[in-house]
Order: sequence, then C-alpha cells, then structure tokens
Amino acid sequence: MKRVAKPVFFILAVLIIAFAVTSVFGIDTQYGDIVITRIKGIDDIRWGIDIKGGVEATFQPADGVDATPEQLESAKSVIETRMVANNITDYELYADTSSNRIIVRFPWKEETTNYDPNEAIEEISATATLTFRPGNSYETVDYAEDGTPVMKTPTGETAETVLLDGSLVESAQAGVINDNGQTQYVVSLEFNSEGAEAFKEATTTYLNQTISIWMDDIMLSYPTVNSVISDGSAQISGNFTAEEATALATKINAGALPFSLETVNAGSISPTLGSNSLYAMGVAAVIALVFIALFMIIVFRMPGFVAVIALLGQLAITIMAVSGYFPVFNSFTMTLPGIAGMILSIGMGVDANIITAERIKEELKKGKSVDSAINAGTKNSLSAIIDGNMTVVIVAVILILVFGPFNMLSFIFGLSTTGSIYAFGYTLLIGVISNFIMGIGAARLMLKSISGFKIFRNPKLYGGAKK
Repeated sequence: MKRVAKPVFFILAVLIIAFAVTSVFGIDTQYGDIVITRIKGIDDIRWGIDIKGGVEATFQPADGVDATPEQLESAKSVIETRMVANNITDYELYADTSSNRIIVRFPWKEETTNYDPNEAIEEISATATLTFRPGNSYETVDYAEDGTPVMKTPTGETAETVLLDGSLVESAQAGVINDNGQTQYVVSLEFNSEGAEAFKEATTTYLNQTISIWMDDIMLSYPTVNSVISDGSAQISGNFTAEEATALATKINAGALPFSLETVNAGSISPTLGSNSLYAMGVAAVIALVFIALFMIIVFRMPGFVAVIALLGQLAITIMAVSGYFPVFNSFTMTLPGIAGMILSIGMGVDANIITAERIKEELKKGKSVDSAINAGTKNSLSAIIDGNMTVVIVAVILILVFGPFNMLSFIFGLSTTGSIYAFGYTLLIGVISNFIMGIGAARLMLKSISGFKIFRNPKLYGGAKK
C-alpha cells in the first residue's frame, strides 16, 4: 500500500475540528455596541414555522388599484422568486383573484428579536425598483446598525429624472473586487440591448458628472462617470456586506412588483414545536453523538476513532449548508423534517464507516498486515457504500425536484407540503454528499496516515489479533 504522509492525519483532524466548532458557534466581532457576524453558526439558522413560528400576512394592491388576475399572479411570482432566492422554503403563498388579495405565510428571519410582523413582511413585499438618476440630491439621512449613513428620498433633478430602471437589467450578480488592497462587495449588472443603449446615452450625457443608483427611495451609491460605458455592464458599490450584496442582486433579478402592496392584516404564527423542544432535541442529539462515538471507538478501535472525526466533519458540512456559513449563500430554512434528514444522513455516515471497519477486520483475520488490510478493506467496501448512498441520493434529488422551487407535482400535493418535504430532501442530499467527502475521502486518508506511526501499527487496534 502506498502510504499517506503522517502529518495528513493531524492536518485533516485539526481542519475538521475547526470547521465543526465554527459551524456550530460561528464567529462574531464586536466594535463597541455593534456586533458583526463574520461566520454564521447554528444561532443564525432560519428555523421553519414549525420550530420558531412565523408571519401570516394578507396583501392587496395599494392606491385602490384593481389588479387583474394576471397581475396578481405576476406579483405572486415575484414574491415566490424572492422567497426561493433567499432560501425561504417553508412558506405558503396564495393569490385570491376573487378578493384581490395575496396571502402568505413564512418563518421569521434568523436574527429576528422583536418579532414585528410588519417589519418582517418588508423582506418580501418591498417594491424593489432600481433606478439610475442624475446627481445625488437627497432629503433625509438615516443610520444603519453599523453606523453608516443611509441617504433617502431623492430631490430636485435627481427626483425628477430617471435615466433607466431595473426593467432593463438582464442579470445581477453579487461579487467581490479588490479596491486598493481592500475587499469590497459589489453587484455587477448586465443590461439588455435596450438598457445598454440607454446606459451608453446616460454616461455620454453625464460624463464627468455623478449618476446615482437608487433602490426604491434609498441611494445605494453615487459614482462619477469617468468614461462612456457602451458594453452594457455596470457595477453597484456601496459599502455592502456579502449578505447585502447578495440580497440586492436577488431583488433585482426577481424584478419589481407590478404594483405596490399594502398590508390588509398581519400577525404572528405560533410554532407547533417551539424553542424548548428544539433545545431538548439538541441535547438529545449531543447525547446520541456521544454514545455513537463511544460505540465506534470501543467496537472498532482505531477505525472507529477516525470515523468519529469524519462524522464531525460530515455534520459540520451539513450545518454549513443550512446556516449560511459561507457569506455568498443565504441561511436555509430548517424545519423538523429537515432535522430528520440530517439525522438519517448521519446514520448513513455511521453505516459507511462500519462497513469499512468490518472489511478491515476481515482482511486482518486472513493474516494480512495492517497496511494490506487497510488497503484491501477500504477498496472492498467502496462499492457497497457507493451503492447504498447513491440510492439515497436519487430519492433526495427526486424530493427536491418534486417539492422544491420547481414544484413539479404541487398541483397534486399542494403548496403547503413543499417546504417541509423539500427541507428533508435538501438536508438528506447534503448529508450524503458530505458523507462521500468525509466518510470515504477524509476518513480513509486519515486512517492510512495514522497507521504509518509505529505506535499505531498493532493489528489489535484495527480489530485483528494482537501482534
């Protein structure tokens, strides 16, 4: 067997433990009274209605607009696009054309503390109209949570003239640029052919002058036009965080609502499970993991010890995919079925490691050396693990396609079931993928690495007879 370098075990183990700790607790920095989340943890997960409760709201077109059924469906589609783009999967959304109403139910945002329904619905009901205007005149200034000024309400020529709007934007994407050594999050825009021509005319007319960029009545940035831009591309900068840039790109891509919405009524929905039950589930999960770890180590010894580290990695990856650990991805809505999907995937991970450990024991009983037994055992167990996991992957993908944003069979099962089942399929799929990464990849590398140490070459440590 070609041995893996000895330091590999320690490098992978340290990385896995670091990922596990940060995925659970996250990383925050504090400047005075301002707390900035650098890496999201479990506390930043957006919990579903069944766990944390949520908001129920009824909208109608503002200003007495009598919307057509097509316009109501269009507004519903925009709201749904915003929900899906923000990974809000546990929702119910209906358009009642007979009463000119849109009814929506969705979970609280992850950082919600005041539980104000009217504030929560702004996330999905904002008109989100992007405009480019001459100059940068504004009426009022508010301040964001981090103390940065927010200029609001255009005045003068800035209010009177709209050079082009978001309807001419073909796509918007959040990105990162390096500005004089400083990392800056931006939103890159690509205009359609009409928008590219309008933007070229605007930058020609206002060359060496300011063109401000607004979202509704909030000024996002006010760059000076240094040259004529004719390629149909633009970039919005404005001291964004990664989340703000992603949220802005999402709103632009979703488009503006065909009319402004006003809230007829809004209220809170009580959770069916509750935070106390969630805490109890968390404690039970920790206890279960401890017993699993003890079982694996006692029964399978060294392969079991390595398997425990790999399981921590698998769990960490799954939590990362849900919490929004990476800034470019939003927090996923975690429901009770989603937790069940995580648990099932952990069971698949344990099963994969047990199959490998048993194969190694069988090879040792044949009289093979530790190196040969590990090589043959990992090789012989691979097909069984892949077969078992691939069947689960197929099921998870079908659940995601049927009950996810595609809603392929929602006309049969109804929208009320999509979020819960989609969450189950999502966490199950992520868990199985992370099992491939950790249970098949990292675990085998660590096992082959640690077996290179003289102190760990006793066959008894791998389930064989004492040397």
